Amino acid sequence: MAKRAAPEVNAGSMADIAFLLLIFFLVTTTIEKDKGQLLGLPPIQDENVEPPIIKQKNLFTVLLNRKNQLLVEDNLMEVKDLRQAAIDFIDNGGGTNAEGETCDYCKGKRDPSSSDHPDKAIISYKYDRETSYEKYIEVQDELLAAYAFLRDREAQRLYNRSFKSMLEEKAKNQFKKDEKLNDQIKRIQKMYPQILSEAEPDKN
Repeated sequence: MAKRAAPEVNAGSMADIAFLLLIFFLVTTTIEKDKGQLLGLPPIQDENVEPPIIKQKNLFTVLLNRKNQLLVEDNLMEVKDLRQAAIDFIDNGGGTNAEGETCDYCKGKRDPSSSDHPDKAIISYKYDRETSYEKYIEVQDELLAAYAFLRDREAQRLYNRSFKSMLEEKAKNQFKKDEKLNDQIKRIQKMYPQILSEAEPDKN
């Protein structure tokens, strides 16, 4: 008695279905991106141009040594106190800017021995090669938080909204140019420019 041949399953369309599913998941899946520190490199300077003279009072030195000890202006300080110290320095308003204008929106003590104007206030952050990465980031976060606090304060005063919400709206509508919003963001950034200089650790 002859054996009956087993019926074959037509799998020709399975490859097409798998291919369509693959395309579907590639198109619809969103990949989370790790957000690093939003710091930009300084513009390229002409070697023939003399660097500007910086007054010592406009320089706020922050040093993190190999023992993870924080020294601010050569004095030991706890990380939790760094943000307020940076705010006081940036927002001091003890003099004038490059155009000779005083800071009429600064709320600092206007100490003549501290920074003249927010656009002259430079924070110099230096760390050791043996500094732990966690401590380095912790200190950097506090310095960036000082700028964020001042920008947010002015955004609330001028536009009755947080500066963070302005940036989020700009990012959300990145394909729709909003000149008014962009001008507002630039105004706040000009009032409190983020001048944070990271010096290279010394070579041992």
